[in-house]
Amino acid sequence: MPYTPTRTVLMDARTAGPLFMLSAALLFTLMSTIVKLMPEHYTVWHLGFIRCFGGMLVLTLVFSRKKNPFKGHNIPLLILRGCTGSLAFFFVVSALRLLPMSTAVVLFYSYPAFAALFGFLIYKEQVNRFQIVCIGVLLAGVAILFDFRLSASALGQAMAIMGAVLSGFTVTVIRTLREHNGPVIIYFYFCTMGTLATLPFCITHPVIPGSAVEWAMGAGIIATSVAAQLLMNQGFFFCKGFEGAAYMSSETLFAAVVGIVFLMEPVSWHLFAGGLLIVGAGLAMHRLGRIQTK
Repeated sequence: MPYTPTRTVLMDARTAGPLFMLSAALLFTLMSTIVKLMPEHYTVWHLGFIRCFGGMLVLTLVFSRKKNPFKGHNIPLLILRGCTGSLAFFFVVSALRLLPMSTAVVLFYSYPAFAALFGFLIYKEQVNRFQIVCIGVLLAGVAILFDFRLSASALGQAMAIMGAVLSGFTVTVIRTLREHNGPVIIYFYFCTMGTLATLPFCITHPVIPGSAVEWAMGAGIIATSVAAQLLMNQGFFFCKGFEGAAYMSSETLFAAVVGIVFLMEPVSWHLFAGGLLIVGAGLAMHRLGRIQTK
């Protein structure tokens, strides 16, 4: 007799996705805050090396004892996902260095639109009129945050959007990778590619933490990024690419609170209006996805 999932099992699956994603969003906010507060002599390359090499060490020590940590399914796609994910991180860190944290994070969370686009291009996922409207609203929110013009912070804005494009692609291909790979191996390849990209610069321009506070901040980046990435990768076992991205958009709220309350960042109507459109459009896309799968 074929097994039929019970209502309790289905409810657990529906609950697991949001819980994983919201937990990851909170931890990513903590990581972004630490990155924002790191001394200026730590460049994007140094911060990337701290996260990626530290992540490799943690994953190897905790999860890869007595087995080959590189053993996975569809190695070329794992490498590609690692490269695009690493590039996305570098772009976002650059944006965090150039823009207020709340602005950089909100701009970055335009990536549900790009996840929907890549879902259509790669998996031929249907994009209906309502989703097109949501994407248009989301991009209008981005335009409001740009104040409809390129300003002195244009480089930071461009970095955030490039990070969003690459993240949209990255979360989309996780759909294929998660079929035969767990969250650990997916993140391990991200850390490997990021380490290889940043190692040459860090060797030629080394920076050694000069105080216990800097050591603690580096450890904080590693701990929060590993935990957040594993939670997010696990969450994509229960969500489509744009659904997971919609849940992760809660990071914009967390970042806005941290930026305004603790970092004393300026408050403007652009942030609230643009952020509302971006997050609202992402949540609407998620809601539509739930309706269609019932």
